[in-house]
Amino acid sequence: MSTHVTAEIASQPDCWRRAAETADREAARLPRRGERVAVVGCGTSYFIARAYAALRESLGAGETDAFPASDRTPLGRGYDRIVALTRSGTTTEVVNLLAGAAGRIPTLVLTGVPDSPAGQLADETVDLAFADERSVVQTRFATTALQLLRAGLGVDLAPAIADAELVLYERLPAVWERRGQFTFLGTGWTVGLADEAALKVREVARAWTESYAAMEYRHGPISISDRTSLVCCLGPAPSGLRDEVESTGALFAADAIDPVAALVRAQRLAVALADRRGLNPDRPRHVSRSVILAGAFRPTVSDATRILRS
Repeated sequence: MSTHVTAEIASQPDCWRRAAETADREAARLPRRGERVAVVGCGTSYFIARAYAALRESLGAGETDAFPASDRTPLGRGYDRIVALTRSGTTTEVVNLLAGAAGRIPTLVLTGVPDSPAGQLADETVDLAFADERSVVQTRFATTALQLLRAGLGVDLAPAIADAELVLYERLPAVWERRGQFTFLGTGWTVGLADEAALKVREVARAWTESYAAMEYRHGPISISDRTSLVCCLGPAPSGLRDEVESTGALFAADAIDPVAALVRAQRLAVALADRRGLNPDRPRHVSRSVILAGAFRPTVSDATRILRS
């Protein structure tokens, strides 16, 4: 089946090349080394925020926290910058957060629609319109935003791009599509990617998916795995994990490809499962491109001051 999401998944290597170019061009807008940064988003964007925050700290670039914009972000912690990820730029919770931070904490928005409400509220905007999508579910926008931020940390994207091209060319193992339960694991910064992989399979294929930090999976969640399960590790698998997973009867998958390329593989699996189940991946149930809440609270100056002091 030819769908928007299928085409968008296939376009990711090209988008990542443009992300590397954009990161170089927009370097002055990206978080500086040593800054204390909060990264926010909703849904997929929040999972990407978590991955970036953990990666930035692991590389010694500065203290970095990630929060869902849909929850109360502690803006009073003395952040040097807020980075907001929002494909549409219209998500109510992100817009409200930016309004609350206006004039008090410098804000940077990565968005596919720079003239959106979020883009207009931000102090700085990075235009990722080339990675915007027609599909409801996020694939290329999310990975492109992350790759741009990785490039801003000095990561060479060439290996990730090569791995993604390989993942898009390879044939998915047919046995994967016959599994009934899917678990995605990560370590360090790839835990957020594991959460996003599970979300994609859940959104697109309505499949039973779970995600965990790899070491935490051993502390109880492994009990769900059996001969119907596929367990995928994005990034290096901890020593002994394969043997433990396979002892449950589950199929274990892990290799040395770039973890973001491994996420592309999970996106492809989601579409393949949807096709097998007769579902249209462009029309996921109960999901919309942007969550805009009717009658939602929008902070005034006094509201923003109270939040910052809390």
